[in-house]
Amino acid sequence: MKQRSIAESFSLSGKGLHTGQNTTLTFRPAADNTGIRIKRIDLPGQPEMEALADYVVETTRSTVLKKGEAQVSTVEHALSTLYALGIDNCLLEVDGPEFPILDGSAEPYVNEISRVGIVEQQEDKDYYIVRKKIEYRNPDTESKIIILPDDDFSVDVHIGFDSPILNNQFASLDVMEDYAEQIAPARTFVFVREIEALAKMNLIKGGDLKNAIVIYDRALPQEEVDNIAALMGQSTRKADQLGYLNDSLKFNNEPARHKLLDVVGDLALIGKPLKGKVIALFPGHKTNTETAKIIRKDIKYTERQAPVYDDSVEPLLDVNAIRRMLPHRWPFLMVDKVLEITDRVVVGVKNVSGNETFFMGHFPKEPVMPGVLLIEAMAQTGGLLVLHKQTDPEQYSTYFMKIDNVKFRQKVVPGDTVIFRIELMGEIRRGCAQMRGLAFVGGKIVAEAEFMAQVTQNKA
Repeated sequence: MKQRSIAESFSLSGKGLHTGQNTTLTFRPAADNTGIRIKRIDLPGQPEMEALADYVVETTRSTVLKKGEAQVSTVEHALSTLYALGIDNCLLEVDGPEFPILDGSAEPYVNEISRVGIVEQQEDKDYYIVRKKIEYRNPDTESKIIILPDDDFSVDVHIGFDSPILNNQFASLDVMEDYAEQIAPARTFVFVREIEALAKMNLIKGGDLKNAIVIYDRALPQEEVDNIAALMGQSTRKADQLGYLNDSLKFNNEPARHKLLDVVGDLALIGKPLKGKVIALFPGHKTNTETAKIIRKDIKYTERQAPVYDDSVEPLLDVNAIRRMLPHRWPFLMVDKVLEITDRVVVGVKNVSGNETFFMGHFPKEPVMPGVLLIEAMAQTGGLLVLHKQTDPEQYSTYFMKIDNVKFRQKVVPGDTVIFRIELMGEIRRGCAQMRGLAFVGGKIVAEAEFMAQVTQNKA
């Protein structure tokens, strides 16, 4: 899958849910590997920040990001839309401290992106793949998120409140193609009994029945009902008349669907598309963003995840196909199979046997695969990347020209399965290919290097 951005710029204006301040949010296309970035164009120097969980500073009723002097709140609906529509690179320019709430849903964003279109870019998407169960439980509430390994991204959300109007609800999203119709239109919601307290916290200054579902589920004194109605600029109602203050709901489970929308937007703060099954129980912005922070820590620690290796799946190239492309033979053929080849990346496998000839001398009592042979195996895998583009690959060979930034992090020993990921660092020019290679064992990087190779045609 290639990275994507929007085809052209667009703007949306409106008041912020919590500040009540009118702002304009502009979406602009961005280059490959830019990610999602937010720019405060109203501040001196127009500071930017990456839309990452690292910068979350507040989660009371919305997600707030801050880097340096730049702070922006209520970012979750816009980020949810970008994530669900598969947009990797976009610049969000806002002229105030909060994104506009619009109608309280993500539908206006979806509509505008559908209007301007989405473009495919050159670089491959970089996924975060869930390899084992991830769980975060909010110590102050019953809220928790569990993420399980899966081939794709999906979300199940369960919500529950001590309320006769909104008790338990469930919503799910199994395929992202359903997001635009099934999730994006769902609006944010609030209980009448919460409004006065939120107002005292200097929040929901821009809230009304046009941008939120308002739930009146506990009878209050008529005077208090009148005060809240005045606070929201709405007509009052009888104190004993419980229910939704809005004319109608878009879905029977609209609140649960909106919570799912928020989960997607907050998890987008990991900075990469995710492959995993998300189960959210009574989620909130704090639980969502703390889960994203756990994943962000893993991303920083691992630098790059090891490619997925399922030995039950037939390889793209087996050893016989590799022999037809490479001139190497026993005992110097260092690639057993290839799992994946794209225009820029190849993934190969070397099964290290105790019968390898180099173990006879390296070392007889403590066999270790020589580091130089790990680099050679990387180069052979990289050779397959460049040769597979040739019409007659068996007529060409690749030769080392330069090796830089070599690092060995741990030993490779008999019984290990080494996964090589080789990526082109630039375009192939005049037969020269510059590549970066990573070698993994058990999901951990064991070696890395940058190298340049020359592709030449063999003599007759």
